[in-house]
Amino acid sequence: MQITPEEVKKIASLARLGISDEEVGKFSIQLSDILSHAKMLDEVDTSNVEPIAQITGLQDVFFGDDVNDCEFAEKLLEQSPMDIQDNMIKVKNVF
Repeated sequence: MQITPEEVKKIASLARLGISDEEVGKFSIQLSDILSHAKMLDEVDTSNVEPIAQITGLQDVFFGDDVNDCEFAEKLLEQSPMDIQDNMIKVKNVF
């Protein structure tokens, strides 16, 4: 499978990467080689293989959300250089 330079530029744009024209050519070849190797997996017969989510047998461990009072919460809040609102440190919006 051949990746075009335009596709490399699009991928770089989506990943927010600035790449030069020289790198576009290099990455076009490298990505094409990677996809060619991955394409070989289509030839593997997996018709008798059961799908699995993980192989270690480990299970998630969940803990309850227990709220505990902190005896020095006020002192910690006083040390914050940011604004305090309703006993919480006010931070900038994420979105």
